[in-house]
Formats: sequence, structure tokens, C-alpha cells
Amino acid sequence: MLLDKYVRGYNTPIVQVVFLGLVCLCCPGMFNALSGLGAGGSMSSNVALTDAANGALYGCFAIVGFFAGSVTNTLGVKYTLTLGSIGYAIYSAAFWVYDRKQVSGFVVAAGAILGCLAAVFWSAQGAIMMSYPEEKHKGKFVAIFWALFNCGGILGSLIALGMNLKNSHIGGVSTGTYTAFVIIMLVGVVFSLTLANPASVVRADGTSIVVPKAADWKTELKNAMKVWKEWRMLALIPAFLASNWFYAYQFKINSIYFDPSTRALNDLLYWGMQVIGSGLIGYLLDLHMLKRRKRGLIALAILFVVLNAIWAGGFAFQLSFDSDYADPIHWTNKRFGGPFVLFIFYGFSDSIYQTYLYWLMGAMTNDPALLARYAGFYKAVQSAGAAVAFGIDASAIRLRWECLICWILVFISFPLIFLVANKVTDTNLPAPLYEQDILKEDIAVPYQNDEKPLQSIAKENFA
Repeated sequence: MLLDKYVRGYNTPIVQVVFLGLVCLCCPGMFNALSGLGAGGSMSSNVALTDAANGALYGCFAIVGFFAGSVTNTLGVKYTLTLGSIGYAIYSAAFWVYDRKQVSGFVVAAGAILGCLAAVFWSAQGAIMMSYPEEKHKGKFVAIFWALFNCGGILGSLIALGMNLKNSHIGGVSTGTYTAFVIIMLVGVVFSLTLANPASVVRADGTSIVVPKAADWKTELKNAMKVWKEWRMLALIPAFLASNWFYAYQFKINSIYFDPSTRALNDLLYWGMQVIGSGLIGYLLDLHMLKRRKRGLIALAILFVVLNAIWAGGFAFQLSFDSDYADPIHWTNKRFGGPFVLFIFYGFSDSIYQTYLYWLMGAMTNDPALLARYAGFYKAVQSAGAAVAFGIDASAIRLRWECLICWILVFISFPLIFLVANKVTDTNLPAPLYEQDILKEDIAVPYQNDEKPLQSIAKENFA
């Protein structure tokens, strides 16, 4: 029947990851657009308020993130995504209220609320994106998700650019910009309810997503703590810290060096370059003519060269001005070209770096429950770094030193990433177990946990 064919098509990993990308387009994607405008889109003099809100956001994110995988495994990825997406609408609404009533306390409180909800949101997102695809398509799926997610930033930037095209004075974006953002985020909340349950998703090779039975809270928290015993995750901590650390610095540059309409244009191309970057690195990471380990090492070498070249250029540019800069430029200014190119390549470097990290974690295991914990741990450490970065950004530190800290963090992460990438295997699947032409996909878990091993489940099913 036509309906059955539609349902089977809908319950495929590619469709579900596309839908996940659309949810992220509407919620965190629009949040990124708002953040990329600098000072939450408000006047550059409000950078301190935005830094306080972001400090609360990432501080709460970091605390909750360590246990977010347990929440995801207990509630399920679908409803965890819905719960988490609500926080983004609250955050944007807070800036709308501030724009109208100057209630600064609500902005900071909304940041804390979003931090808690975003932690579980990204844990669920990571579990879906890294566990749904077949191993040979993990790079492609990360790239597809990242492209759709950053289309939210592109859409938000287009809205801001259109509403502020003639706004060349030193100030913030229009009130209508915030209204549009809130509406789109609420659409994302509703859209998250359309995702299929993981147990219904079937891959192209006929395998289903293995969804372990949810453990009790005590066991889940115990398993969450075991991530700290995984040497590969510990080795990736500097990379996780670096992966969002630079946002505070980059978005501050956008808020003080450019006028509102130019900030929106920069933001548009910043997220546009993210789409290009994720597509290119995702293609390389799934290049099947090479072994998976070799693909990972080649991609890592490219990342090292590209990221260090961009940050070297950024540091040279930063030596020419500081945070007291008071002459925001428009895109018609002859000084616009160089800083504009640098800013959009910051976006390019962000996408290839984070796409690689997601691919690397996905190459470590296929277990959805474990990947939810990995994603939660990644986002927790990432957010702890962002909280510190926004704290530094709110201080009187010179921008050149803020830039240098970002660069050093990225630089020192590479030797440790290499240690992990060098241990990547071609597959996490042992010899498949067949019974009546039904393939049961085993899952590589790098340490013993309290969940029932899937090998035992397979043996019981096939006995």
C-alpha cells in the first residue's frame, strides 16, 4: 500500500536525520544567528549583559551535560528533543522583553534555563546523528545535519539583514527581528514531535536501531560516570573545550567592528561557510576507497593546516585594534574586505572542526545509549569552555590575548586528537549474527557497563 511505502520511507535514517536537522534549524540554528549578530543582536554596549546570560547558559549546560545522556536514555530521544527545544524560544523571548522593557534579569534567567534544556537536547541530537547511519555513511550524515542546522543561522541572518538593511547607526536590531526568531523556534518545538521512535527506524541494509531498555536512574548515572574512565574521551577534552571557546571572541568582534546591517551580512556568510565546510570534510571522511583510519588521519592533517592558518591571520588582524574601537564599518567601507573574509572563514573552521569531532566519536562505537553519553559529555565540556570564555570576554582583557587563547587551545588539541584518530578501526562490528536472514548488529562498548550485553540478547533471541 501507498501508506506503508510512505511510512517505510519516513522511518529511514536519512529522513530522520533530515528532520532532526530541520528541528535544529529552527531552534539552535536561530539561536546561533542571534548570537552571531553580537550582543544578542542588541546594542554593542550590551555585550556585558549578553556575556552574563551566556555565562549562566554555558555554566548550567556544563553541569547538566555530564548527566544529559542519562536523561536522554530514560525519556527517549524524541521527547528529550521536544523538552530541550523549548529553552531556545524562552531565550529569544527574553531578548524581545529586554528590547521592550529592559528587564535584564529575565535575560540571565533565560540563559540558565536554556543551559539546562539545551544540555539534554544536544545529547539526544548526538545519539540520533551518530547511531542512526551505517558506519560507511557517518561522515555524510554529520555533514547533512550540520548543513541543515546552519541553515537556521543563514535564515536568521537573512531575516536580520532584511529588517535592518537601512540600519547603519550604532545600535541593535529591530524588535520585529526577535519576534520572527521566537515564532520560528516555536515551529521547531512542534516539529520535534514528528520524529519517529528509534525502534521504528530501519537502515538500508535491513538492520534496526538497537534501543536498549532504559535502566533505572541509579544505573544510568553510574554508567554516565564511566565515561570518565574512557581514555579516548579524556584525550579529547582539550578539543571539546576549544570547539565553542572562540564564539565569545568572534561574535564580539562582529558586534564592535561592524554596524548592524553589516553584522547581519557577516553572520549570513559565517553560517553559509559552515554548510560548505561540513560538506567538504564529510565527503572526505566517507571516502570509501581509503581505510577509515587513513581517512581520519588525512582529514586531521588538513584541519591542522587550515585552522592554524586562519587563526594566524586572525591574530595578525587583531593587533590592529582593541575593544575600545568606536568606528563600526559598513560593507561599503574600503576596510571591509579583509575582516569580512577572515570572519566567514572562522565559520568554515568551526564546521570542519566540529564535524570531525562528531565523526570521531561516531567511529568509537555504534551504541545509541553510549553515544548519548558521549554527546552529553562532549557538550558539557564544550559548554564549560564557553562559560569560561564568556567570563574572560566580559573582563577587561585585551582582544589580542583573547584571540591568542583561542588559537593556543585549538593548537594543543591536535596531538591528543591524533592519539584517538590513530586507534580508529575499520568497523565496530564483529562477525554478524544471522538467523532467518535477519541481521543483528553488534555494538562495540569500550568498557564493561551495567547494561545487558547485546551479544547475550542476540544469543537469547536466536536460541
